[in-house]
Amino acid sequence: MTLRPIAAAAGLAACLAAMTVRAGEGGGRVSRIMPAGDSITEGGATFSNYRVPLLKKLTDAGYRVEYTGSKQAATPAGPLRHEGYGGKNAEFLATVIGKSFREHPADIVLIHAGHNHFIEEKPVPGIVAATESMVRSVRAVNPKVIVLVAQVIPSGKLPKYSYIPDLNDALARMVARLHDPKQPVVVVNQADGFDWRTDTIADHVHPNAQGAEKMAMRWFEALKPLIEAPAK
Repeated sequence: MTLRPIAAAAGLAACLAAMTVRAGEGGGRVSRIMPAGDSITEGGATFSNYRVPLLKKLTDAGYRVEYTGSKQAATPAGPLRHEGYGGKNAEFLATVIGKSFREHPADIVLIHAGHNHFIEEKPVPGIVAATESMVRSVRAVNPKVIVLVAQVIPSGKLPKYSYIPDLNDALARMVARLHDPKQPVVVVNQADGFDWRTDTIADHVHPNAQGAEKMAMRWFEALKPLIEAPAK
């Protein structure tokens, strides 16, 4: 009775491990993507993150992509690079992303950064300013970079994260102000349809497998019109 789950798990691992190989095979240009954020981007031993299901969606659809970043984490798909920092906030990320981007350049940056503050701090203006600083830092290195900014997932850890709805409104306004057709900045609504009651683990903050899948789908839908069409 135990052989079937073991075989299934082995098959899944083999399938995922092949994704990074397939992403770099064939003709056409490889699009480099930097996933940036906090632990929701980095992932952890007890919770899921969107990076693996997103890579699978892109690869299965025929897109040629690779992740980049100064950090690397083991995943079922093999080691994947990223720019996620557990326990850190947007202000911290703004201080490191410029150097990381110079050393690990990308065509597209995914930013999901808004947690790791308290409502008492009134953190929204600082988070927005830090996010704008990130956009300007990566543009300074690659003027053609495309930046996707997430309206971050909601949390049931309240009142700590009760500032998130206001933050998401402010991030949308910032994106509208920074967007330029030659230097696209795109807002991605990760909050819509994400229910912390069913899509996070017991801490009501970090995504479970279902939540990570929802995040991956949001990123995937936003990326499809922005990267080179998949091979026929």
